[in-house]
Formats: sequence, structure tokens, C-alpha cells
Amino acid sequence: MSKPFQAIRGMNDILPSESALWQGLEATVREVLAAYDYHEIRLPIVERTELFARSIGEVTDIVEKEMYTFADRNDESLSLRPEGTAGCVRACIEHGLLHHQTQRLWYAGPMFRYEKPQKGRYRQFHQVGVEAYGMAGPDIDAELICLTARLWRRLGIREVTLQLNSLGSSAARAAYRERLVAYFETRRTELDEDSQRRLHTNPLRILDTRNPAMRGVVAEAPVLLDHLDTESQIHFAELRALLDSAGITYEINPRLVRGLDYYCKTVFEWVTDTLGAQGTICAGGRYDGLIEQLSGPAVPGIGFAMGLERLVAMLVAAGYSGADPNPHAYLIMVGDAAQRQGLVLAEQLREQLPLRLRMNCGGGGFKAQFRRADYSGARFALILGEDEIKAGTVAIKPLRETQGEQVTLSQDQVAAHLRMALNSTPSVLERDARG
Repeated sequence: MSKPFQAIRGMNDILPSESALWQGLEATVREVLAAYDYHEIRLPIVERTELFARSIGEVTDIVEKEMYTFADRNDESLSLRPEGTAGCVRACIEHGLLHHQTQRLWYAGPMFRYEKPQKGRYRQFHQVGVEAYGMAGPDIDAELICLTARLWRRLGIREVTLQLNSLGSSAARAAYRERLVAYFETRRTELDEDSQRRLHTNPLRILDTRNPAMRGVVAEAPVLLDHLDTESQIHFAELRALLDSAGITYEINPRLVRGLDYYCKTVFEWVTDTLGAQGTICAGGRYDGLIEQLSGPAVPGIGFAMGLERLVAMLVAAGYSGADPNPHAYLIMVGDAAQRQGLVLAEQLREQLPLRLRMNCGGGGFKAQFRRADYSGARFALILGEDEIKAGTVAIKPLRETQGEQVTLSQDQVAAHLRMALNSTPSVLERDARG
């Protein structure tokens, strides 16, 4: 007997018992984004490899080591998307969305990176990305941060900290980069292998190393905030004033960087210590040079991405769950006439109510069907037998202790009875988030 197939390492199934929590999270994200008038854009999973090489950078770990890249039948190099910003910018340029108008967009779906799987890090993972184009001031930066803060409140996520920094203009960052390289050259023997490799290609990324042995070297490095241009200083001060007025608390983290040249001014991350080493649940920043770099108009942009697996892990750790995935009711039908009438009744009830109704299929006597009803987790059994068919009634039997006594009603009264019994019970996730 051959070995059964298993999922590829780092690419996980989300089972029905888990998907309810995902659905609750995704629904809340959609509601918050709609409150700020952001609109969904749906993007391809596969793009030309060159798009990521030009946007992310050929010397980054993502492009060099982590992308799933292949040649199609025309020998064109294609890649599974490792992130969403590049594809979103490509779509906006291709469809003319950036000419003389602003855009507030969001997308969601799987991303792919070949890296060592561990808690909170997978080879196929899911992100929600939010992008705003055509607005250069700190007000849109503040709006995005307020949006994320509102989302945490709606989800009941409290143990998160906002970290904030400014990268300045490209000219100021280039001058800082020279100082940084000169400093690290004097400490080269103390740099780990990754940092030595990045020293002349992406030195800013050395600042956010996760290697504890590098902390002393990084702590003594020049600070970018000390070398900002005047415009970036004003932008950063105005952003902090806006956040202060909105009651958003934050920490200035001068080591919070992005390694790519098109990033500028504001960068931010929401971090937590509840997930171990993978502590960032949301990261964003300005990328005013990216659209032009990808052959589009000179339009400013800012965005963020958040990992859904990490948010789900936080909700699970806090004891949250999604809506009850079990059916509200299970329809038991005994006899041919009940089978025919039951199908009609089930369709009528689904038409009248937002009802999860499981109809017994596969035959079986009353006792067998009743066991199935109980095993399904349904709150009520709807019973149609010969007596009920003759009388035009339905017996409604509660299957859980707190649901009252069995009643027998005419078929046209069933919907009203179930509506009252089920009366808009919120999901655990929604109820806890409001509390």
C-alpha cells in the first residue's frame, strides 16, 4: 500500500473547526476597511519574476533565496507572489488608476516564501495588505495607523505596541548609508555572516538583525533620526502630533528600517511579545519612489501588510473562537412522504431565515437519524414522521440543555419559532471583541 499524500511542509490546511475563526477575523477586517472607505482589489497569485526583482530588489533574501520561481512554456520567468504591494502597484499602473486621482485599496490572500517553517512563519501564508496612493502628507500615514489601532480594538487584541520611525528622503538616507557602512567597516570582525554579506548591498537591514550577539554593535551605530532632512523632520513631527491628538500611543524605534531605496519617511510596525520570536503582526511604511521605479507616474504611496496566521494565533491564545460552525437545526424525516415534504420545508426555512439547516441524507430509521442529529451539534431537531405529515405539523426538539421543551407546531409557524429561539446570537469573536 502506497504512503498517503501529505501537505507540503510549511503549507497548512485550515480545517472546518478552524475556519470559523478565520471567517470572523476576515469579516471584521472587511468591516473596518469599509469604515475608512478602502476598496478591495483582487490580484493574481503569479507575476513576472522581474516585477519582484525590480520592486523588492535583486540582492534581498526574498528574491535571492525565498521566491518560488519557475519558467512557463514560453521560458518566461514567473514567481508566486511573496508579497502584495508590487502586484497592486503593477495593477494600478496597468489600468490607469493613478492618473489625477487618489486610491485607497486593500487585498487579501496567500503569499509564498521558501523559508524554514516555524511557529508564525509558513511557506504559504495569508496577508491582508492596504495601500493608499496619491497623498504625500502625514495625514494619510496617521489614518492608516488609526485604522490598524481600531482593528485591534474590534478584535479585542490589547498586547500590541506601535513602533515608529522615519527614514527621511532618499538623499538623506544615502548620506546616512555612507556613515553606516563606514561605521560597520570598523566593526567588521564582529558582524555575523548575513551582516557581512549585506554590508555593501543592504546595510540598513543590519540594524534590525535578530542575532543577539549583534546587539552591542548595532546599539552603537549612527542613528538615522539624527540625519533627517528638514522636510522629513517636519513630516515626522506632524505625524506624531496627529497620533497624539488621536490618543494613539507609540514608541520611537530608531532601528526600525526598510532596506529598499524607494522607502522614505514614515515606517511603522505593530509588535507583540505573545508570539515568541515572530513578534511583528503588522508592518507598513511610505514608498514614494516605488511607482515611478515600476514605470508609473511619480505618485506617492504608503501601505501596510498584516499576517493572518499570527492574528489567528493571538486570538486563539486569548481564548477566542469564531462563530459556532454547527448547524442550527437538523431535519429528521421518516418515510417517503416525509422525505418529499422535508425537502420542500428545508428550502422554505432557508428562504425565510439565515439558518444553517442540515437535512438528513442517506436514509436510516428514527433512532439512527436522531443520533446523527445529536452528533452534528445542532441545537434543534426538526422531526417529520407519518403523524406530523398527516397533521401538517413539525416537532421541534431541543438537543441542548438550555433550549427548553419539545413543541409541535404547524409548518408555517416553524420559521417564527426558530427565529425567536436563535435570535441573532453573536459569534464568540464578535461578542468578546465588543467587550
